[in-house]
Amino acid sequence: MNNKKLFAAVVGLGLVTLSGCGSSSSSDSGSSGSKTVTLVSHDSWAVSKGVLADFEKKSGYKVKVLEDGDAGQAVNKAILTKDNPQGDVFFGVDNTLLSRALDNGLFQSYEAKGAGTIQAGYRVDGDKVTPIDTGDICVNYDKAWFSKHKLQPPTSYDDLIKPAYKNLLVTENASTSSPGLGFLLGSAAKYGDEGWQGYWKKLKANGVKVVDGWEQAYNEEFSGSAGGKKAKADRPLVVSYASSPPAEVIYADPKPTTAPTGVADGTCFRQIEYAGLLSNAKNTKGGKAFLDFLLTKEFQQDMPLNMFVYPVVQGAQVPAEFTKYGPQAKDPETMDPAKIAQHRDDWVKSWTSLVLK
Repeated sequence: MNNKKLFAAVVGLGLVTLSGCGSSSSSDSGSSGSKTVTLVSHDSWAVSKGVLADFEKKSGYKVKVLEDGDAGQAVNKAILTKDNPQGDVFFGVDNTLLSRALDNGLFQSYEAKGAGTIQAGYRVDGDKVTPIDTGDICVNYDKAWFSKHKLQPPTSYDDLIKPAYKNLLVTENASTSSPGLGFLLGSAAKYGDEGWQGYWKKLKANGVKVVDGWEQAYNEEFSGSAGGKKAKADRPLVVSYASSPPAEVIYADPKPTTAPTGVADGTCFRQIEYAGLLSNAKNTKGGKAFLDFLLTKEFQQDMPLNMFVYPVVQGAQVPAEFTKYGPQAKDPETMDPAKIAQHRDDWVKSWTSLVLK
């Protein structure tokens, strides 16, 4: 899930980033006997220092992290360099882009230890990737704005095209942003292959604003975010995550007693992120050890407050703030990865022509 680390930084505290952690020359990661394992990820990777240090101590491997921008950008670069990969493990390909990675042979087979503890709803066929986390892409709303204007916030996709919500929503570009693509896929799942374009025509007519990425949408355009308040943003609806409201509480100073933002529960699309051992990885042994680590309860329970995602292993606990302010959607839209693979590029092309031109 992208931009969560940036989100936390904007609202006041920031998260520990580990780009270059355990950095070393290319020579010390160039053999199967290397003591450095290199993780390639999008730029939202984050983990507590103590949790990573514990893995390094127990495994004997130092971890080097290379962050390659947005999820789509990172996946595309990994595909282009698959014959001579930058690292050993890739983290951050989600169900919207999974087929692209698999079809291009990005990963080699490995079943991580602990795979049997993954909740059934998140497992995938085969052993090329390992589910690591999940989250819901949803429309968020500014509680104060709707209270001030004596208007009920929207609760569904259908609400967003009603005149009462004209010129209130900002979303991300589906061709450049993971949440933007997720919102498009959610509408396609809701209205079907034949109906989603008609929906977007109505959404466009109702004044939806499209920006390049999550940072701009949430922190510059959305009036309910800490960043948006400072920027005097004027859009009280934004495509973000179900976990954004607890983040607004956790990183606020002083902390509010209730979340200043809410989630339109009927606008959610379930996102799942995976990691895999890169084809032609130089340190396969270290890569396998790192994949095993990603499924440990120690890491899984560390994720929520670092990357604002939910764990996928059975029994992993989430912070109380998540349960109170950002519970997972009860009935999110979903889509089979095979269908995403079949239609994604055509849908994005049609969406671009319909919405941006």
